[in-house]
Amino acid sequence: MQGAVARVLRPLRRGAGAGAGAGAWGLGLGLGLGLVAGARRAAGCEQDEPGEPAAEEKLPPPRAFSRAAERSRDLLQRIKDEVGAPGIVVGVSVDGREVWCEGLGYADVENRVTCKPETVMRIASISKCLTMAAVAKLWEEGKLDLDAPVQKYVPEFPEKVYEGEKVTITTRLLASHLSGIRHYEKDLAKVKEEKEKSNKALKLTQDLTKSNQEKELKEKQNKATEKTEFAKVKSEHEGEVKGQNTKLGKRHKEFEYEEYYLKEKFESVIDSLKIFKNDPLFFKPGSQFLYSTHGFTLLSAVVERASGHKFTDYMLKMFRELDMQSTVLDDNELMIYNRARYYVYNKKGRLVNAPYVNNSYKWAGGGFLSSVGDLLKFGNALLYSYQVGQFKNTVNKLLPGYLEADTVTMMWTPVSNTEVSWDKEEKYAMAWGVVEKKQECGFCRQQRRYASHTGGAVGASSVLLILPEELDSKLTNSELVAPPRGVVVTIICNMQSVSLNTTALKIAMEFDKDKWA
Repeated sequence: MQGAVARVLRPLRRGAGAGAGAGAWGLGLGLGLGLVAGARRAAGCEQDEPGEPAAEEKLPPPRAFSRAAERSRDLLQRIKDEVGAPGIVVGVSVDGREVWCEGLGYADVENRVTCKPETVMRIASISKCLTMAAVAKLWEEGKLDLDAPVQKYVPEFPEKVYEGEKVTITTRLLASHLSGIRHYEKDLAKVKEEKEKSNKALKLTQDLTKSNQEKELKEKQNKATEKTEFAKVKSEHEGEVKGQNTKLGKRHKEFEYEEYYLKEKFESVIDSLKIFKNDPLFFKPGSQFLYSTHGFTLLSAVVERASGHKFTDYMLKMFRELDMQSTVLDDNELMIYNRARYYVYNKKGRLVNAPYVNNSYKWAGGGFLSSVGDLLKFGNALLYSYQVGQFKNTVNKLLPGYLEADTVTMMWTPVSNTEVSWDKEEKYAMAWGVVEKKQECGFCRQQRRYASHTGGAVGASSVLLILPEELDSKLTNSELVAPPRGVVVTIICNMQSVSLNTTALKIAMEFDKDKWA
């Protein structure tokens, strides 16, 4: 495919895992042994014997997922064409194994450098998920109290008062955007106005859904006016708040804020607090939800003090532990191999280079670069941690997860009074959006439980989605199966304001379908 570079698992070699002349029975046995051995090695419960060839050479992956890859590639190409994105890269893993990574289009338009699986781009707010992993690790180690006032760790952040009452901001509230700290908009009145529009659109959506379920002609007629109002509000809301996936709708309102384009280099996370630390809170902490990247800047200061290490050093150490070798700071001065360039459309609808920005003021909330391969590793590390405690493997003990299962469960438990802009069915948890399992009617839509986070930066968009398999006791008691079990999808793109969560979910479902085919 011209302008595309792919990395797909090799198809099963004839006789792999069994004798070359074993026929169909041998092929099936080899496929099964390949799945089991590969999963057990990834989980750390089986090692190669001395002198044996590497596991990947001896037992190549048994599935190519060609149907899912073909359908997903077509979907991505449609999205790319629709938004006019120069380049887009996707990565998919199934049960802990990378099964498809591919780049479409260009990482650098001017020099005709194509996207490839190794391409590095801004991951924007997926950085929050990485930061939350660091917070969780410190909490497990007893170094950080999630419910202590942040001033315990960061006395430089002033104590806050809301409507004459002294209030407390904790790490837990910061992680779920319940602190009251502003985002990029400084005007409280404008924030309230946007929130009212969002709530009105959501209420009308719910009312229409209820009306459709009743299926009575009279009520449908009475709702006609409401539908018109809903369409108007929904269009306005999506255009101003979320942005449109079109070339000319290239900048939704958030990208008009000056703080998105800061060029100042901040020497420390403590120094970057000066941007917002003296601003009043928008509401009493814990009472409302307001997505805030600045809140995660304060969170990074908490991590720095709790760990005893510079925040950026601590994060880079964590990346090494997770084998995320391509995940680095979005530093303009460093030489970063495979780094893409970023693009926007100007007022004339012409593709131009994105403006220069320095993201040192928001490392924790949107300042990291990564590749799809690294993000898959991170997603699988969390998925493994989430599931490993459910497996009753007694013969070969599984290695522990990077985090404890209860910790990941806490991170992925929806919090009340929260919302998610990229999926109205999601609630925000702790640095993750989570959709719970749901089916309202028989033979109707079945919603699987999954966790995801999207990202939007100057000249870039991203998503990381984790779709865990629904485990049963028969599976977890089997000694032939090891975690992680599920599908992880990540997409990065060098164009801003591209909504990718729905696309990632569709791709995850395609690969999940092939898994059971």
